Amino acid sequence: MHPPSLFIVTGASRGLGRAIVELALVPGRTVVCISRGVEPALALAAQSCGARLVQWPVDLQQPTEAADRLAGFLAEQDGSVFARAVLVNNAGTVGQPGPLATADAADLARALRIGLEAPLLLCAAFLRGTQAWPGARQILNISSGLGRHAIPSQSAYCAAKAGMDHFSRVIALEEALRPGGARVVSLAPGVIDTDMQGALRATDARLLPDRARYEQLKAENRLDSPALAASKVLAYLERADFGSQPVADVNAAA
Repeated sequence: MHPPSLFIVTGASRGLGRAIVELALVPGRTVVCISRGVEPALALAAQSCGARLVQWPVDLQQPTEAADRLAGFLAEQDGSVFARAVLVNNAGTVGQPGPLATADAADLARALRIGLEAPLLLCAAFLRGTQAWPGARQILNISSGLGRHAIPSQSAYCAAKAGMDHFSRVIALEEALRPGGARVVSLAPGVIDTDMQGALRATDARLLPDRARYEQLKAENRLDSPALAASKVLAYLERADFGSQPVADVNAAA
């Protein structure tokens, strides 16, 4: 039996988020999934291993609703029972790739709400709701190399991930001033074989000049499976130096 702990994961119904949840389901752990749908297979997996699974069908295009629900949930918990509380902000979207000059305003707003506004609000709710808890607290924001290296036709996604990196730096500075403050990392998880990668490969090359690069990554088998990427992410969470670098890459040397 593992010490009681709490994991909160966004974008938990598919891809990397689902793989993180599947690996995080261990006896004695409560896992809260925030995604657009409920996955019966995850509920069965939790039941079989003795974990507690809570699934919220929440659209992160309404980030205030998600943050309010998290705040209410945390207020109902007895924080003293958890040896550890972890928030994993994984959800994100590339939207419709293309030059900013031709972008749809609603699509841009959706990408920024899901990829930047929602994790910012969820971090705030998590920090407020757990600040008096005696156990370890960690925030892991799933970033991207595209938050650090610009490419054409990805303005909203690049902006969201760059913003995630920078607000993670700010939170890390703030929490370092608090006794027992949370440890925070914005982590690039590497390139992963997900629906997002498939959508990029399917985009018209006239809208996405770098499409050939995504096709090459797939053709050369250079994409991690979601399960492998999730194992790397969770191993990073266990590192003794977690939080020493608030912006990091999962594949960097320890």
